[in-house]
Amino acid sequence: MTKPLIGVNADYRSAKGDAPAYSYVAAGYYDAILEVGGLPIFIPPYKTEEDVDQVLERLDGMLLVGGADLDPRRDGWMLHPTVRLQESRRESFDRCLARKVAERRIPVLGIGAGMQLLNVTQGGNLLLHIPEDRPEALPHTDPLDPAHRHTLELLAGSIMERVYGDGELRVNSMHHMAVDEVAPGFEVTARCPDGIVEAIECSQSDWFALGTQFHPEAATASALDVRIFEEFLSGVREFQGAMSLVA
Repeated sequence: MTKPLIGVNADYRSAKGDAPAYSYVAAGYYDAILEVGGLPIFIPPYKTEEDVDQVLERLDGMLLVGGADLDPRRDGWMLHPTVRLQESRRESFDRCLARKVAERRIPVLGIGAGMQLLNVTQGGNLLLHIPEDRPEALPHTDPLDPAHRHTLELLAGSIMERVYGDGELRVNSMHHMAVDEVAPGFEVTARCPDGIVEAIECSQSDWFALGTQFHPEAATASALDVRIFEEFLSGVREFQGAMSLVA
């Protein structure tokens, strides 16, 4: 079987002064895909839905990367002063992309803001600032310690349990927003002990969709975290097999 083609969306910065607009992807994302046997395909923010449809026809899976915060006003909420917004062009494109990935049932892994995007585009919502919305919660970011970590509680029978089993589990944590209400068709499969959602999975058998709030691609991740990408590629290969039977 040929290596699966995995789309990777891009962050975006608009032109400022003499600096041109540009798109970029942190190397950890595409290196993780390469490590487990996929071929990452960089996807800049296209301007038409027709272009999105055309590229999705060719992809076997989709990785939704992290970044700055989603704009809560797009989902009917007020803008919190701590929110650090993504560029509008990126967010508009990403929301369109995530909806079309879901419609086509393309296997998807969302990380950080990518998980939050997956949740809101499927009908869930977000906590806008954990220290205010859940004042009893543990710290989920530490400006002085980029390697800040916390433990997880896993749902039995989930992909997350397959990844981590019964071993000692501590994941990196660098966020102030989080999933609140989970989208229909999804379930929470990992939480911090304080109750903050750290992973969601689609509970419908026709779609592999997994999101992690922590970053298994980052330099602060553990060696075990790469198993998340292995599970993702397994879901992608099942999708490839099903599509080949249809063809």
